[in-house]
Amino acid sequence: MLRLASALTLAALLGLTLATAPALAQSRAAAPTPPPPVVPDALLQAPYEPQLIRLSEIMGALHYLRTLCPSPETGAWRREMQALIDAEATTAERRDRLTQSFNRGYGGFEATYRTCTAAARVATRRYADEGLRIVSDITSRFVN
Repeated sequence: MLRLASALTLAALLGLTLATAPALAQSRAAAPTPPPPVVPDALLQAPYEPQLIRLSEIMGALHYLRTLCPSPETGAWRREMQALIDAEATTAERRDRLTQSFNRGYGGFEATYRTCTAAARVATRRYADEGLRIVSDITSRFVN
């Protein structure tokens, strides 16, 4: 008797499923989900994007200068840049912009300085100060 009740219940459920399947199929076909709107990367940019690009360039310059004039923080600027990219590069385009800025800063000083000079040390201090100002500005204006 229990088997018969189970079989009847299963048959009833199967019948209900088959009976409602055309209605379900029609309701799904009638309302296709529209694709999400495409938002250009320019609209997704953070309001502090120009400062972030400049900061990336400064970090590239400092990475080169600290390699040229060794200090305890040699290599730290590249690691910090990687952390910045990991946190801020929400799209491939943005990752590329940040990376290009870092490389531009590195390359600019690589073309100018071949040895550690007094001018290279002054540039290091100035760039570190500018980077600190940018970070302070971004955090005071945009971080809750």
